[in-house]
Amino acid sequence: MKMTDIPFGTTDWETVERTEHKGETGMAYWRTCHFGGIRVRMVDYTPGYLADHWCTKGHILFCLEGELHTELEDGRRFFLQAGMSYQVADDAEPHRSFTTTGAKLFVVD
Repeated sequence: MKMTDIPFGTTDWETVERTEHKGETGMAYWRTCHFGGIRVRMVDYTPGYLADHWCTKGHILFCLEGELHTELEDGRRFFLQAGMSYQVADDAEPHRSFTTTGAKLFVVD
């Protein structure tokens, strides 16, 4: 990824519009900014959230708060807690996430 044509700026995430995304269970709340072709999100998952689809989009995801379980379509499972991250390429390994406690994430894709 090459980042070009992005002037220096700061983001107050509390002022970014929040959108709702239903999971199979629970809700995800996104605050999204676009910088050129890069999408940057602050995401909150409610306790009991389970994604409603297998995602094939690449991400760099950092867990700020809570706990996140991510399952790959091949059955492997990974656990993140605050201070941990994962990365996956576009179209590499379909994945979906769930949380029993809730989680706050910073995502770049």
